[in-house]
Amino acid sequence: MDDLRAIPLFKDLGEERAKAVASRCRWRNYDTNELIIDYEDESDEVHFILAGKCRVLFRSPTGREIILGELGEGTYFGELAAIDGTPRSANVTAMHRSRLCIMPGRLFMDLATEVPSVSRHMLANLAGLVRSLNARLAEHSFLQTKERLYAELIRQSKPRTGHEGQRIVSPPPFHHDLANRIGCRREVVSRELSALAKAGLTEKSRGGLILCDPDELNRRISKAMEK
Repeated sequence: MDDLRAIPLFKDLGEERAKAVASRCRWRNYDTNELIIDYEDESDEVHFILAGKCRVLFRSPTGREIILGELGEGTYFGELAAIDGTPRSANVTAMHRSRLCIMPGRLFMDLATEVPSVSRHMLANLAGLVRSLNARLAEHSFLQTKERLYAELIRQSKPRTGHEGQRIVSPPPFHHDLANRIGCRREVVSRELSALAKAGLTEKSRGGLILCDPDELNRRISKAMEK
């Protein structure tokens, strides 16, 4: 059995309690593209990612999909159902082969109310989620498609080593994934990326998509927000 304290949320649990809690959890491997939880499932278990990566996705009644985010090792999902008992609000799928700890919702809530460090960590995680969703809502309310694309590219990027002022999205993003993240058609993303390349603001490399002047992209976003 895996050590529950390898999960950041439970790193401060004592050894005996960690073992007792772990014995009440399920530990499972998921294959690439395997569904973990589906929209409107009535389960209330909380899932902790020990290894791998998962994608959180919302699917509308018409079949349209929006990528809400991706979660990696040490993160968790499903706590909302454990807190309020409502059906799942999103679909979660393993992007790569992944190993998860699956904890009953009641057990999770007992730990959240009895262990201060767990409670603080959970509240900080929820606060971060609210802030992220507020930012995404603002983007969809105030920005046109192209500025939403700029914001998503910056969000996915990291500083490019050895090239001060530049950032890189690595591996290079798929156009349909970007479209699903910002709520538009793939063709629109392809057109806007071509325009950015022609303007010298992006450049393709073997390692990813280079943002040559992220400051200019941020200026364009800020300008659009002021309108």
